[in-house]
Amino acid sequence: MNNWKKNLLAAAVLLVVCAGIYLNWMYSSAQDVEALTDTLDAQKVLALDALDADATDGVDTVSDYFAAVRLSRQEARDNAVTLLQEAMAYSEDSEAAAGSEQLEQIVEQALCEAQIESLIIAKGYADCVAYMSDDGISVAVASPEGGMTQADVALVADIVLSQTGFSLEDVRVVEVQ
Repeated sequence: MNNWKKNLLAAAVLLVVCAGIYLNWMYSSAQDVEALTDTLDAQKVLALDALDADATDGVDTVSDYFAAVRLSRQEARDNAVTLLQEAMAYSEDSEAAAGSEQLEQIVEQALCEAQIESLIIAKGYADCVAYMSDDGISVAVASPEGGMTQADVALVADIVLSQTGFSLEDVRVVEVQ
């Protein structure tokens, strides 16, 4: 009976992860996002021609940056989930339980990052991306007009601290211009 509950929990987590992947794929295809290599090449070109770029090019570059980061983060998670699922399929019960815990941790991190991003955008910032790791969290925020102030950084850090168990020393806020 206990094994049945573990399998049900693993199936539920897998279903949530697959639904998230599917929704991300649908959103990505609807947005017509460039490939990651195309975006990086475009950024190199824009960096060389920075003196000739006008304000609207900067907005496109910033939105491309956030789309590329989200895409690469999702691809990394998808690969990790696939590897965990394969390991769980061919492992014993104790190893499957460890894999299930790692899968749950990935889902919890994804949900926490999404909550942080939503709250920061709700505070009036154009866009942001949060990335959690074992040693801290990094939040890249689109620069408001006039640049980020200490009050902006404090607001972002407060949101992160309220949603995670990290201390202030573990929070990194990066301004994306």
